[in-house]
Amino acid sequence: MRVGIVGVTGLVGRTFLQALPIYGFGEAEVFGAASSRSVGARIPFRTDELVVEPIESLIKRQLDIVFFSAGATISREWAPRFAETGAFVIDNSSAWRMEPHVPLVVPEVNPHTIGDARLIANPNCSTIQLVVVLAPLAKAFGLERVVVSTYQAVTGTGQKAVEQLLAEREGRMPSTTVYPHPIDLNCIPQCDVFEVEGYTKEEWKIIRESRKILDMPDLAITATAVRVPVLGGHSESVNVILSQEVPLDRVRAVLENAPGVVIQDEPERSFYPMPRFAGGQNEVFVGRLRRDTSHPRGINLWIVADNLRKGAATNALQIARHVLAL
Repeated sequence: MRVGIVGVTGLVGRTFLQALPIYGFGEAEVFGAASSRSVGARIPFRTDELVVEPIESLIKRQLDIVFFSAGATISREWAPRFAETGAFVIDNSSAWRMEPHVPLVVPEVNPHTIGDARLIANPNCSTIQLVVVLAPLAKAFGLERVVVSTYQAVTGTGQKAVEQLLAEREGRMPSTTVYPHPIDLNCIPQCDVFEVEGYTKEEWKIIRESRKILDMPDLAITATAVRVPVLGGHSESVNVILSQEVPLDRVRAVLENAPGVVIQDEPERSFYPMPRFAGGQNEVFVGRLRRDTSHPRGINLWIVADNLRKGAATNALQIARHVLAL
């Protein structure tokens, strides 16, 4: 097995390297590419090092599968070219997600959409953890409306955002600022740039991608995305209006049996999902499960996942296992 990682020096790229053995790629021959300023860099990998090469070299290596995590511009140019070589390409950027001919896949939800595609899109991190929970509820009870508020970690923005937060915590001026305001001791109700109707790009991703993955183009869903001073792990407060009124224990039973979901819901002993403890985990954690007392079919949930694992690398590796039948 020959595996390529485009964007190998970034946070997601390095997470791929860590998670490869978990998903059956422990013996794979691995190659990595990054921007020109990183070419020649050596990354500790297994018992040796991985030498970063230019993408022009990577495409000549007759790869079986290629993971892209280098931004939409690079993916737009290079992902189809790798697919034309016969490789399966799984793209973590936003470049291809809403293209009708490109499957947007969360393996617990819609693996059947892959078909014979060679180019497959990995959804947005916040969308992934949301739909892993919404899908079994939709199947069992139907969904009428979803309201989600996200509390997103700085690793979702990249290494420079991590450096900004750490510098601010230490009382230093960050060398580069990626947010319009300080992030330490603060919450910023803006993830990415603002677009139509006063929603940010991140909020539209959650709305549009959820509809596509769930195959519910008319789903009533709205989102507010907030950046919080947490290093890793996205959290979501979700209000769901089901299509039928059901006992809370039935909702809990559906989620307990849902693939990829772990229930952490013992409020009497303050046991619920938190990003501090979701780090390095590959599951989606759900807690604070309770009725919405303002609506007979309403349910409230708290959802947490590692945004670099299930929100990026883990989901892509699960897709890879599916297409390669590992």
